[in-house]
Amino acid sequence: MSADRYNIFSQMEHLHSKYPGCGHPDTTRWEWMTNQHRDTYSSILGRPDMVNIVAVAENETKARVKFNLMQKMFQPCGPPPKKASWLY
Repeated sequence: MSADRYNIFSQMEHLHSKYPGCGHPDTTRWEWMTNQHRDTYSSILGRPDMVNIVAVAENETKARVKFNLMQKMFQPCGPPPKKASWLY
């Protein structure tokens, strides 16, 4: 019985390390939103047709759209929020 728990826990730990966007109980709202934005931007960048659609919608070149999306991936939701000092 305890071996099953350990096995499930190790599988979940592996998934969280492989896919950080799936979150865990300690994931903050900012971390979750950052992962969602980065996933969206990378999905758009990985599909040339989506890059074309965004380029037409923004009236920009495809190279400029790719550059802008890559720049947004650094801090898509702004800098991380300050943590309260009383929590530690």
